[in-house]
Amino acid sequence: MSGSEWTDPRPMSPHLQVWKWHWTMAASIFHRVTGVGNYIGAFLVSAWVIAIAAGPETYATVEGIMLHPVGQILLFFWLASVLFHLVNGIRHMLWDGPKVGFDPKVASGWSVFNFAISILAAATIWSLATNLF
Repeated sequence: MSGSEWTDPRPMSPHLQVWKWHWTMAASIFHRVTGVGNYIGAFLVSAWVIAIAAGPETYATVEGIMLHPVGQILLFFWLASVLFHLVNGIRHMLWDGPKVGFDPKVASGWSVFNFAISILAAATIWSLATNLF
């Protein structure tokens, strides 16, 4: 068979090179990325809890990793990821339940709000946690 016989005449689905980037698209993609990140973070928190049960030496090792600047950055990003996933999940509940927020301007504004509130809330929680402890 020649190459032309293998060509599929059906149109391709739109992909990232076709669509113009907008906030709602970024929020949708980031929601999926944060879902994966939250699973990884849950494993790290589980390792921390297991280290507590394993004894002081194991806990000291894990604590040293978490208190390292790289560990602190990862913990902050995990906190922001959890908060973004939570706020964006509320948006999805509103879309699925009362069906509000489908207007493009409202959806875009909500997406910007999701990014802003997750970063501000993470910074606030982080600031409170580091100043209290």
